[in-house]
Amino acid sequence: MMSEPSQVHVIDVSPRDGLQNEPVQVTTSDKLALIEGLIAGGVTAIEAASFVSPSKVPAMADSDALMREVPRVEGVRYIGLVMNERGLDRAFEAEVDEVNIVVSASDTFSLRNQGVDTLAGVSLAIALAERCRQASVDASITIATAFGCPFEGELPVERLVDVVRMLSETQPVRLNLGDTIGVAVPSDVVERFNAINPYLGTSTARGAHFHNTRNTGYANAYAALTVGVSHFDASVGGIGGCPFAPNATGNVATEDLGYMFERMGLDTGLNLGTLMGTSRWLEGPLGKSLPALLGRAGLFPNESPDSG
Repeated sequence: MMSEPSQVHVIDVSPRDGLQNEPVQVTTSDKLALIEGLIAGGVTAIEAASFVSPSKVPAMADSDALMREVPRVEGVRYIGLVMNERGLDRAFEAEVDEVNIVVSASDTFSLRNQGVDTLAGVSLAIALAERCRQASVDASITIATAFGCPFEGELPVERLVDVVRMLSETQPVRLNLGDTIGVAVPSDVVERFNAINPYLGTSTARGAHFHNTRNTGYANAYAALTVGVSHFDASVGGIGGCPFAPNATGNVATEDLGYMFERMGLDTGLNLGTLMGTSRWLEGPLGKSLPALLGRAGLFPNESPDSG
């Protein structure tokens, strides 16, 4: 079992995972405003775009244009999600700082999401990671449906371990386990990270991508912390979801997760008051209240919901 990290890294995925499943098509200018708000809130790693077919994910149709306009601020890294060779070409052209390659641990979800089964998806991920290495671009890998599949149900631990073992040769900068449909509970998180740790080198950071679909996302994040996970995907306001997974509701909220970590004495580098303001602003373009709770209750102690 790995020791609990003293510092955590929160990667905000709201411009990508947060917006991709919203019924409202957010404009490029509003996406830029969102990214600027995240940077002002201390976020230094942003998954800004997904280089996938616009016909499948219309909300990401402006990814190339968005990346041409994002503020290039020292210390801020932009991550682009890719699923195939063409997506990687676009990510390189967009000059992302990191490529996030997605592999699904279940065949059915992989076929519906990427058009290939898991084994073919692993082979493709290995090839994409090698291209990133040759181009001197960091590559991370996210394993989707790592805790359960919306079509196949339970995902055996042994299946996950096999996928990680095959991917271990790529030596990604980070390997994320994704709870795509929000079914995990803390005991699952501990079991699965402990099971895959022997196959990950010391140069690969452990990451987690939790959806709060069944209100276990924050408990899962704490459990992940106890087994050495240091990088956490989150989405300001708690927005998010997958177009290919029924009932896959939002990610854990960046500000709520940051509050938990900060109260635990961990350094996140986040300005929670500013992020609360960004979350409130985002309700305008989306035309609805967002699920994050920190902005409703406020910081503690001596802060109100209107601070920041």
